[in-house]
Amino acid sequence: MTKTIGIISGKGGVGKTSSSINLGAALNFFGKDVVVLDANFTTPNVGLHLGAPVVPISIHHVLQGKNKIREAVYLHPSGLKIIPGGISIQDLKNVNPDKLAYCLNELNNEFIILDAAAGLGREALSTIKAADEILIVTNPELPAVTDALKTIKVVQEFNKKVIGVILARTQNNEIDLSIKNIESLLDKPVISIIPEDKSIRKSLLLRDPVVYTHPKSESAIAYKKLAAYLLGKNYEEVSESEEKKSMFYGVLKMLGLR
Repeated sequence: MTKTIGIISGKGGVGKTSSSINLGAALNFFGKDVVVLDANFTTPNVGLHLGAPVVPISIHHVLQGKNKIREAVYLHPSGLKIIPGGISIQDLKNVNPDKLAYCLNELNNEFIILDAAAGLGREALSTIKAADEILIVTNPELPAVTDALKTIKVVQEFNKKVIGVILARTQNNEIDLSIKNIESLLDKPVISIIPEDKSIRKSLLLRDPVVYTHPKSESAIAYKKLAAYLLGKNYEEVSESEEKKSMFYGVLKMLGLR
């Protein structure tokens, strides 16, 4: 049975597309058949992130009634399936976001990840309507959390389940809002903490998910743990930085300096 998960954020720039792509890649890492669909029809970025900025058939063509959605599925070299958007201004003509839910019925993947448009406009609402469950992406700062709260309220009006909150671009310092405060404000659990990580920017240059380009990075492991959580699995992995730290302390201990 297909499960459709909408990745939603109240504002742009919080790490929503990176989370959509890397959650999809992490589910694929666990052997699941996943397709990541770019549901940001005005400013699509999934194809840009993964080296497919221009494709013969995009989700725009599907929503224009020109093609079937299965014709818009592409296999990324990583093994992840994607449905990119068209980046041309012409692609925006005669696109009906409300057709999204209907089109998804033709897919039979185990998971469909919808990378929604930021905000709460018509495009974002089409993702909420089409999804079975919702993940909220936000940052540990008050404006982002406030927008996330508005988004949660709208999702609840559509009687859709909010699985939890992905807290992205965290820096683990005194500037970040605490997880306790965020959960209190949103009344939803923070189920994944994605650190601010240069590896994500490097993966963008490589046009590949960080889960595959830097599998031992803290962000990649965080996404794999998120996927495991959604699958009801336990997953533990030590990051490269933690391994180095452990080795360093081990050497100090051997030298009698610890």
